[in-house]
Parts: sequence; C-alpha cells; structure tokens
Amino acid sequence: MDISDPALEDDGPRDIQRVAAAELRQFIERFERLEAEKKDIADQQKEVMAEAKGRGYDTKVMRKLIALRKKDPQEISEEEAILELYKEALGM
Repeated sequence: MDISDPALEDDGPRDIQRVAAAELRQFIERFERLEAEKKDIADQQKEVMAEAKGRGYDTKVMRKLIALRKKDPQEISEEEAILELYKEALGM
C-alpha cells in the first residue's frame, strides 16, 4: 500500500468537516422524515375524530377517555378522590 496515494491522505480538519457534514445531514433528514410521519399520523387522528363526531360521539369525552387509558389505575383513583374532595369543598 502506497502511503502517498491521494485517496489515503488525511486532509485533517477538512476530512472531519466532510464527515461531520454528512452525518449532520443524515440526522436532519431523519428528523425531517419523522416530522412528516408525525404530521401524517396527526392528520389520521383528526380523520378518526371527525368520523366519530359524524356518528354522534362526543369527541371531547373520547379524548378524556383516551387520556385516562394511558394512566395507571391507582393514579386515576387518586385524581378522582381529589376531584370529589374539591367538589365537596365547593358545594358541588
């Protein structure tokens, strides 16, 4: 192997910049693809809610149910107990 081969020579900081630029571009392009996918998913979620609303469902309540399903049952119980306590304090 000939060390004087231009393909094997190290350009120092320029090589590092080239590699860093390529890697940076890959990260940015990946992020942009994910952003596009996220937008597509959000659009699909809006379509689902529009369809549910068209069939007479209350989408505000549906969203609350979706949020509840993400929580631990113990967390839900605690929140409901506090809500009841606060309602009693307000005479509701």
